[in-house]
Amino acid sequence: MSQMVIGNVTAVTHDQVIRDACVVIEDGLIVAIETDFRPTSQTFDGRGAFCIPGLVDTHSDGLEIEPRPRPGASLPIDFSLRSYEAKVRAAGITTMFHGIGFENDGNRTVELANDLVDNIHRYSAESTLVDNRVLYRLDARDADGLEGLKLRLDGDRLKDPMPLVSFEDHTPGQGQYKDRTFYEQWIMRHRNLTRDEARLEVDNLIAEREAVAHLRAMALPWLTDRATRGDIRLIAHDPASPEDIDEALTWSASIAEFPTTIDAARHAKAAGMRTVSGAPNVLRGGSHTGNVAAAELIANGLCDGLSSDYLPFAMLGAVSLLVEQGVCSLPDAVRLVTSGPATTVGLSDRGTLRVGAKADVILCFLKRHIPSIIGTFRSGSNDNRSLALQDA
Repeated sequence: MSQMVIGNVTAVTHDQVIRDACVVIEDGLIVAIETDFRPTSQTFDGRGAFCIPGLVDTHSDGLEIEPRPRPGASLPIDFSLRSYEAKVRAAGITTMFHGIGFENDGNRTVELANDLVDNIHRYSAESTLVDNRVLYRLDARDADGLEGLKLRLDGDRLKDPMPLVSFEDHTPGQGQYKDRTFYEQWIMRHRNLTRDEARLEVDNLIAEREAVAHLRAMALPWLTDRATRGDIRLIAHDPASPEDIDEALTWSASIAEFPTTIDAARHAKAAGMRTVSGAPNVLRGGSHTGNVAAAELIANGLCDGLSSDYLPFAMLGAVSLLVEQGVCSLPDAVRLVTSGPATTVGLSDRGTLRVGAKADVILCFLKRHIPSIIGTFRSGSNDNRSLALQDA
């Protein structure tokens, strides 16, 4: 039996804050949370930090970017996975769903998607410091992406019995860019175009996407069948209205990811769907595309969890900011990045400090929107150094 005791911490459980606590871990599980434990020479001194569950991130785009840090510079996929994992772990994330796009759009390719997923699965067979998983992202209007996902998804259920799949349509004029002017502004900034040039660019993109709109209808029966049978956990991405939610329900989608309006989020919750918002939205104080603020959804009880989206450190930063601004209590904020996301994706063994749970824990100090993480430990790692205290 292996034992670890983390003492001198403030433990944040599902519904309370326990000061001067000790968390006792045996064989990768939490066996006790005590306040009268006498520390020994083997006890890790938590230095008065908060002890909270390891963060569960259900959507991160970062791994796709990691192999291409600069134009013309390419890194090996296996190196990139470990490089990104180091960033993820430093952000306190112990369970990560890497968003991998199945589409051929000039930046993403189905070949790259398969390479990334293969590396994630291969690496996951090792004793790693992060539980690396896959969020399969399917472009609604990409025939190559659909075929690629069909070819591998049933086999990948040997790795994850219910893979997480996001059905996404980023055609301007709907979803995230329902107001197309925000997309035009993005193009103007990043491609140095005039407003007229950007407007023409978006017109052409919409025309191209409309020409393949039939592919969306081809993908839905297959996805719906898999979701209805319980072979996949299906996400409706960027729903913008109650009507979008009603349509997603016909697919047997169970998750509304990044709802762009409060009406869509309210309708999703009323229908029993889980809702996910972006942690960077909380940090920025609102959506960068003019959509609903995540903090507003949280304040109204319409958000079940936050994901990093593209910025891992934003998750814990959002916790600090939500508490400072009085949007919710510390246990409530912590649940948004731990047990909330874990429940959304069906992981009942983690995300909370309780006896019997996996001992995925982090030690951190919370100060405004800039937290400090001094230690991360993931259950199941055979490396006793997986709890590495840093200078606060």
